[in-house]
Amino acid sequence: MKITFKLFATLTDYLPAEARRSNQVELEVDPAAPITRIIEPYGLPPKLVHLVLVNGKYIDPERRASTTLVEGDVLAIWPPIAGG
Repeated sequence: MKITFKLFATLTDYLPAEARRSNQVELEVDPAAPITRIIEPYGLPPKLVHLVLVNGKYIDPERRASTTLVEGDVLAIWPPIAGG
């Protein structure tokens, strides 16, 4: 099934070079794959996987290894961000 995978801020560096400008890629994923398995190939440091959203809804860290997606979902990840 197809989903949209978005990385924000400094995490865009983990996307393929051609996708960094748009900060997203379309992925073909196994419907049984949880979020943790979907992001694993991108090598994101766990401490930088801070805010995980599926279709704009926050997914708690405890649920990321068991939450699966459906066709057309948007998986978005933000690193910790500090303001000043």
